[in-house]
Amino acid sequence: MNDRLLVLVRHGQSEWNLKNLFTGWKDVDLTEQGVAEAHTAGRKLKAQGLKFDCAYTSALKRAQRTLDIILEEMGQQAPIVRDQALNERDYGDLVGLNKDDARKKWGEEQVLIWRRSYDVPPPGGESLKDTVARALPYFVQEILPRVLRGERTLISAHGNSLRALIMVLERLTPDQILKRELSTGVPIIYHLNADSTVASQLDLAA
Repeated sequence: MNDRLLVLVRHGQSEWNLKNLFTGWKDVDLTEQGVAEAHTAGRKLKAQGLKFDCAYTSALKRAQRTLDIILEEMGQQAPIVRDQALNERDYGDLVGLNKDDARKKWGEEQVLIWRRSYDVPPPGGESLKDTVARALPYFVQEILPRVLRGERTLISAHGNSLRALIMVLERLTPDQILKRELSTGVPIIYHLNADSTVASQLDLAA
């Protein structure tokens, strides 16, 4: 059966998510809650009866560990490709700063623009548009052809790198994708048509 299955999962809660810090490319680990979220994601995918032929993740351990836990929970092994094209958006000079402290330093409005505009990057960092320009070609060239060939594919990555993929899959505008919230550890299951449009979509939220 050529079911053209693609599952996206944002990594479980990280140590810096918990501390409300800008994380970006900083290689922080999962919290206990993040580990639990990854186990829950694995159980939910197993309950759907899914099996994967290949898996992709970023060069950052919070996404890699989430993927490993999911596959372990499912009792599956799949070839894993790790690539920094799927890394989180680089927050540049904001990395390591508490979001409240950043607001005090630059002002509420400026920080909101950096976080929620499509094409304005923080100092030394990437905008969402930059992240799309990095992640999307990798997805289109490396991952999508495998999905369209019927290889069931799992991607464990980050809020903004996944937004880049979702923007194209769901045909969202820049304004729409900025409003799209992705919960940690919640799988989104897509079945694609032969032309790569979405045939069905299922969010496995709690």
